[in-house]
Amino acid sequence: MGQSPSVYLDRDHYASDRFSYSSSPGNVSSDSGELAKEIAVNLDYTGEIPDECLAYIFQFLDTGDRKRCSLVCKRWLRVDGQSRCRLSLNAQSEIVGSLPSIFTRFDSVTRLALRCERKSISVSDDALVLISTRCRNLSRLKLRGCREITDCGMAKFAENCKNLKKLSCGSCVFGAKALNAVLNNCANLEELSVKRLRGIQEGAEAIEPGAAASSLQSICLRDLINGQSFESLVVGSKKLKSLMIIRCLGNWNRVLEMIGKQNGSSNSLMEIHLERLQVSDLALTAISKCPNIENLHVVKTPECTNFGIVSVVEHCRLLKKLHIDGWRMNRIGDESLIAVAKHCFNLQELVLIGVNATQEGLLAIAGNCLKLERLALCGSATIGDPELLCIAAKCVALKKLCIKGCPISDIGIEALAWGCPNLVKIKVKKCIGVSGEIGEWLRERRGSVVVIMDASDIDGGFDASGSDGGAHESGTEFLQVVSQVNGAVASTSNNGRLASLRTKFAFPAVRNLVACPFRRWSNGEDGSSHNL
Repeated sequence: MGQSPSVYLDRDHYASDRFSYSSSPGNVSSDSGELAKEIAVNLDYTGEIPDECLAYIFQFLDTGDRKRCSLVCKRWLRVDGQSRCRLSLNAQSEIVGSLPSIFTRFDSVTRLALRCERKSISVSDDALVLISTRCRNLSRLKLRGCREITDCGMAKFAENCKNLKKLSCGSCVFGAKALNAVLNNCANLEELSVKRLRGIQEGAEAIEPGAAASSLQSICLRDLINGQSFESLVVGSKKLKSLMIIRCLGNWNRVLEMIGKQNGSSNSLMEIHLERLQVSDLALTAISKCPNIENLHVVKTPECTNFGIVSVVEHCRLLKKLHIDGWRMNRIGDESLIAVAKHCFNLQELVLIGVNATQEGLLAIAGNCLKLERLALCGSATIGDPELLCIAAKCVALKKLCIKGCPISDIGIEALAWGCPNLVKIKVKKCIGVSGEIGEWLRERRGSVVVIMDASDIDGGFDASGSDGGAHESGTEFLQVVSQVNGAVASTSNNGRLASLRTKFAFPAVRNLVACPFRRWSNGEDGSSHNL
């Protein structure tokens, strides 16, 4: 489009030179049709694309497609190797002989992952040192199951790769000496993730921040038996923004108290994740001295109570994400939610698992946290239809709602057809009173909303630690069923409360409800209050 004829002549001339077509003018005129077809078949339309543009295109492909592209021709093979920054290898010992050729081809790798299966023998120190000499610009390293790598190998690696910014290691056997070597040599280290590190024995040397004291921003510790060795590292990281401590033995109150006392109002911590730890309200009170906290997870810490949560939210008013798993201990409830509503006006995400919140706490959240976009309520015996009606009426900004293992019914789900105008996704799991038909009805009422329901899963079981993972009745029959439902609803005190709530929140009366969960009532079963 818009090209002059000379451009086409130049292109044809380029094609003929490229594929060495030499014919007399007479032959060209006689066989022009066949020649044009042959040129069209053999012409490499990517030949004029610069290597930089081709490499940029490769960035949008997944690993499989990129491997297939590298087999097209020698040029694509070269461009793929020179432009690939990420590489993941099966780090079994058999790969050692191929490492020189691998890193000759991929000479621009900055992010490397070495993974080895549990029953296999991994690469050793020699292989890691070889990699470090070939990839001196390595910025990220992930080690999984590399049990043959020792403190000595990690120390030599750290000496060669001083630009390392992120280290993640799991199921390895090296210990404190290896980590100290990395922290002392890699002054630009920003993220450190350690999981199931078997080499840290009781009484091992303390892990110090070293040269990374001013650069380390994120520390994640998981499944450590002697996690207390990281105390000096956590406390000494001056610019730490994210701290995750998950399933690590020992009392962590002291560590968090030292963090709280250290910097006061200038503390840079923005995210704290505490899961299955021995911490109490003392730790939460210490966290309250970090006013910049935006993301807080308190998961299965049975010694934490309303007092600790209230202390945090009173001082950390920038909170945007709050996850609480009360482990059904009844130590965290409405008192905490009311405090959150009173102080955390910027809250955008709230996850409550095993927390017996009621309408009082949720009404406070819905009324004050006007920016709330994501809400998850799981494993609570006190969250039913009245609470869901409250959410539907008040949570105007809500976009995603997840309810799991709560005693709600179709009546509560019906309210979502008129409430939460910005809702884009609803997930309902393991709620016995919710039928599959109400999901279909809701999809029809709000076609733009993604509705996910597992009404067939009615075993009632719920694990608070788990992560998310019929047609309408029509015509006269449906109207008859609705009239029977209204009669049954009027006969129970709980449904009387629901009716008053509908009036209060200006919801339409029960109508167009699906028939399946109520068919038992029409047969004379007295089960209306049970299903609610």
